[in-house]
Amino acid sequence: MSAPVITVTLNPAIDQTISLARLDVGQVQQAEAVRYDAGGKGINVASCLADWGTKIIACGVLGADNDAAFHALFSAKSIDDRFIRIAGQTRINIKLAHGGQTTDINLPSLTVQDAPLHECRTQLLAYAAPGRLFVLAGSLPSGVPAAFYHEIIAALAERGARVILDTSNAALFAALQGPVLPFCVKPNRHELEKLTGEALPTIPAVLHAARSLLRRGVGLVVVSLGEQGAIFVGPDAEWHAYLPVLRCASSVGAGDAMVAGIVAALLEGADLARTARLATAFAAGKLGLTGAHLPAPSVIETLAAAVVLEQPTRL
Repeated sequence: MSAPVITVTLNPAIDQTISLARLDVGQVQQAEAVRYDAGGKGINVASCLADWGTKIIACGVLGADNDAAFHALFSAKSIDDRFIRIAGQTRINIKLAHGGQTTDINLPSLTVQDAPLHECRTQLLAYAAPGRLFVLAGSLPSGVPAAFYHEIIAALAERGARVILDTSNAALFAALQGPVLPFCVKPNRHELEKLTGEALPTIPAVLHAARSLLRRGVGLVVVSLGEQGAIFVGPDAEWHAYLPVLRCASSVGAGDAMVAGIVAALLEGADLARTARLATAFAAGKLGLTGAHLPAPSVIETLAAAVVLEQPTRL
């Protein structure tokens, strides 16, 4: 059996998802339902991988005052909880689900001081080993320098580990400054536009930007495109993968499910076509469920078989 995957979430959240028939700005809204889920991008990835049957060690920083939802999730899914607890409450993120879309209101994070950050760094390096997969996902909380992911990626790579990075803004920019880069990055179109500083309205434009990251030294670039699927760019192949529009219970965590699918494919030693199918199926399967969960593996494999793969237009 493969060694456990290490997921890292430095800025977790409790997701308060409020379901609305529609969202009318400036008007009183009547909620249809509300639910609370332990969240944060790395935790969502861990949750989906656990549903797939993957052994997970979940690391990061949590507020000690309201960690019950996280404890319950980790216990229910047999995720090895190695989070560092600090004083205070983990933030609550409000997600307004309406008409198949989600409006996010992210509240301020905890401030993480040097001591727990150093403890987290030491912990991660202790897990590092040749070929081991690490997922660094989500934004960085207050108090953590933008270069933190960059420094961790370099230290893990020195020990032979492979890092899948899913972040944005200054943290993503810093992580791609080299000379050591993550093995895989998964920006969405908007994040890639911010990174390149230009609009990417077409598939060829997205493809061109993804190839530029590959030329800089990233081993695998995946750009999620919402209903248009995703672009997968590796050194030997390129694919545009998508499925017909499916019933959407909640889009929350779909990108994180795609990251989980990439990890699952890497654990298989899959080629890029299989990676594209499995990652797209993970994202699509999650869309039918509320929260960061997957349907049964048999359902995922059925979805994977239905994924449409096209070679994107050559530039």
